[in-house]
Amino acid sequence: MPQPTTDENGHVAEIHWPSLIAATAAVSAVGIAMGLGLPLLSIILEKRGISSTLIGLNAAMAGVAAMVAAPITTKCAHDFGVARSMMIAVVIAAVSAICFYYADQFWMWFPLRFTFHGATTALFILSEFWINEAAPPRRRGLVLGIYATVLAVGFAIGPMLFSLLGSDGVLPFIVGALIIMTAIIPIFLARHESPKLDSKPERHFFHYIFLVPSATAAVFAFGAVSVGGLSLFPIYALREQMTESHAAILLTVMGLGNMAFQIPLGMISDRMRDRRPLLTGLAVLGVLGSLTIPFLIGNWMMTAVLLFMWGGCISGLYTVGLAHLGARLRGADLVAANAAFIFCYAVGTVAGPQGIGAAMDVAGNDGFAWALAGFFGFYVVVSGARWFLPTKQG
Repeated sequence: MPQPTTDENGHVAEIHWPSLIAATAAVSAVGIAMGLGLPLLSIILEKRGISSTLIGLNAAMAGVAAMVAAPITTKCAHDFGVARSMMIAVVIAAVSAICFYYADQFWMWFPLRFTFHGATTALFILSEFWINEAAPPRRRGLVLGIYATVLAVGFAIGPMLFSLLGSDGVLPFIVGALIIMTAIIPIFLARHESPKLDSKPERHFFHYIFLVPSATAAVFAFGAVSVGGLSLFPIYALREQMTESHAAILLTVMGLGNMAFQIPLGMISDRMRDRRPLLTGLAVLGVLGSLTIPFLIGNWMMTAVLLFMWGGCISGLYTVGLAHLGARLRGADLVAANAAFIFCYAVGTVAGPQGIGAAMDVAGNDGFAWALAGFFGFYVVVSGARWFLPTKQG
C-alpha cells in the first residue's frame, strides 16, 4: 500500500484511508467488547450482593491500569513499533476478558481489570496517534469525527449484545473475547503503514498533561462520566424499577446519539480557529443534561430522547479535545501527548465510578445525577478560569 503524501510542512496532505480504516476498525472491536463488558460485570457483581461503592472501586481499576499503561505505551511503541505493540495488547485484552468468568473470588477481578484495561489503554493511545498522524490538519476534526462515530457504533452494539446475551453463563465472555481478537486482523494487514517513531519526546511525560489543558481537563471529565455512568447506570435504572433489558437499551440509545453527533461536531470544529469555546459549551450541556435525568427517569421514552441528545454532546468532549491536541503537536510529541490525554481520561475513570458509586450510597439514587453534573461542572470552572488566566498552551 502507498504511504501517505505530505506537504512542505511535513503534514499529511490528504486523508490516508487505509491507515484510518485499520486503526479505527481495531479500536472499534475493543469498543464493542467494552460496551458489552462494563454493564455485564457490574450486573454480575450486583447479583452477588457487592455494594455500589465496591463495584465502583473495582471499575476504577480501569483508570489505575490506564495511568500505569499510558507512559509505558509510548516507550513500547518506540522500541517495538506501533503495530506490534497493538497486536500484543489485543491478545492480553482477549485473554483477560475470558478469565473474568472463571474468577470466582471478588478480589480476582482487580488484577483482571488491571490487565484488561491496561491493554485496551495501549490500543486506544496507539490507534488515536495513528489516526491523528493520518489526518490532514484542515480535516482533522472530520477524521476524528469518523473515528468517534465508528467507535460509538461499537459502544452501542456492546449494550445491545448485553441485552440479548444477558449476564448468565460463559457465552457473553466468549463473545467479548472473540470480538477483541478480531481487532488483530486490520492491524496485521496495515502493519507496514503504522507510524514510525524515530525520535523520543522532547519533554517528560507528565509535562504533556499541562501542555494542552483544555484537552486534558475535558477528557478527564468525559472519562469520569462515561465509564462511571456506563458502569453504574444499569444499577441506577434497576433501582428506579426499570428492567435489565430496558436499561441496556437506553445505553444503546446513548451510543446512537454518539454516532449521530461526532461527525457534525468534528466538522464544526474544523471551521473554528479555536476549538476551546466549543469544548466549554459541550460541558455546559453535560451539566444541564445530568441534572435533568432524575426528572425524566420515570418516563422511558423521554429518558431515551435525553440520553440520545446528551450522550452525543458530551462525547464531543473527547472528539473535539483530541482534535485540539492534534492541532498543537505531531510526531513523538504527539504520541506522548496522546498518552497524557489517555492518562487524564484514566484519572477520570478512577474518579468517576468511585465518586458516582459513593454518591449513590451517601445521597441515594439521585446522587448518580448529581455526581455526573459535578464532573462536568469541574470542566466548566477550569475552562472559565482559563479566560481570566490565559496561557500560551491550549
